[in-house]
Amino acid sequence: MKRFLMTMTALFALLMAALLTISPATQALAQTGATMTPIPGRQPTGTAAPATAAPAVAATSAVPPATPGEQMMTAYFKAKEALGKKVGRSLVGRPVKSWSYEIFAFNDSELGCAASGVAAKAGFVGGYKFIITLFDNTSYEIHTNVDASKIVFCTSTQTTTTTAGGVSPITGNIGGTMETGGQVQEFSLATVGKMNQAKMKWVKFQSSVGNGGTAGLIAAANTQGKKALISVIGDKAQVTNAAYWDTYAAYVASLAKAGAGAIEVWNEQNLDREWPNGQINPATYTQLLAKAATAIKAANPGTIVISGAPAPTGAAGPGGQNPAYWNDDTYYQGMAAAGAANYLDCVGVHYNEGVVSPNQTSGDPRDNYPTRYFATMLNRALASFPGKPACFTEIGYLTPEGYGPLPAGFTWAQNTTIANQAARLAQAAVAAGASGRVRLFMVFNVDFSYYGTDPQAGYAINRLGGGCPACDALAAVS
Repeated sequence: MKRFLMTMTALFALLMAALLTISPATQALAQTGATMTPIPGRQPTGTAAPATAAPAVAATSAVPPATPGEQMMTAYFKAKEALGKKVGRSLVGRPVKSWSYEIFAFNDSELGCAASGVAAKAGFVGGYKFIITLFDNTSYEIHTNVDASKIVFCTSTQTTTTTAGGVSPITGNIGGTMETGGQVQEFSLATVGKMNQAKMKWVKFQSSVGNGGTAGLIAAANTQGKKALISVIGDKAQVTNAAYWDTYAAYVASLAKAGAGAIEVWNEQNLDREWPNGQINPATYTQLLAKAATAIKAANPGTIVISGAPAPTGAAGPGGQNPAYWNDDTYYQGMAAAGAANYLDCVGVHYNEGVVSPNQTSGDPRDNYPTRYFATMLNRALASFPGKPACFTEIGYLTPEGYGPLPAGFTWAQNTTIANQAARLAQAAVAAGASGRVRLFMVFNVDFSYYGTDPQAGYAINRLGGGCPACDALAAVS
């Protein structure tokens, strides 16, 4: 593409730049790519005004014309909408990875990007050159005239990197005896289809003591050719009561008898969200584990007993504990000291805060705390249990792509894309299998739909619209 003579281009750019003065609100809008907020006093395009009596002067009043800054934003939104149609998914009201614009003087009717077989007519046309990059790292160059009544696509390029925010190549296959699965919200045929697509052999259900429907879920899983892992919590108010341990043990024994392939005894018991404040104690938990494991093995010796996975955290500081939570490594050490290894087949582990490749052990933009990295999290969990394998009862990568901004407390994952999620899950599965120290790899999650203060849907591998890149990535290494 050739530009006009420098003098004309410079003159056009100066004139447009002078006109295209963007207010702070519009600048903020430009950064987010959000849907444009209607200007007070105007009705949004395409929305009927309320049926009210017009003042007498309404007939002589004129709606103020759009400012040049608004004109540029309107052109951007039209270009983004057209891009959505081109790639086959709506981008209206949805964020993109990045975008930029340039005021441009085109020298033909096709804005410098005539399609094959289209004859461009020479002539000056003012407009914009937009570069829009989607979360799969594909960048599109789009040209428009000033009012975007003319939109043309020029080029698209895709960049793959190995940086913390990029996608590393996936090599290898899952080896050894490790098997994969996923936690589900609804065990529907559609969900089973995604699990089959990912070549998962296990399904995880969350249950609680007394839930009479869990045995039916185990049967449904078995019917679909899946083994069921049941993570069982109970009454937090009674969990330190020795008499309640018998109730808990009887319930998990009934699940083992019903054919559960594995049972996780409690969940994140190092937090007062799951255990009474001021009473968090790995020795007490080990007593519950001993009761439960004995009952499970009596009912079904083949059922795998998994210790409840502590929540990965270092928030308690150097001492490792306070009334509200214990650091996971301190908790693991306390379990081992209480003899937990005698009652578990597999050490429960959670890993759900990663933002870099699971092959990295440094480079996290937050810090180098061990729970940030897959390898150091695995080492941290097994350090106190030599000879015992790990069972990842939750492993997942959070991405906001398709949903919008992440809530407070989760913004650390704001730059993770769906492509990152897929690649990192597959890389982690390969690394876990190659370690020879992991028995189960349960993805958190397959199909959760809630995206709010706890953005569970952002972890889901079944994405909005039904795509599942992580399913394909996991299948490729299985």
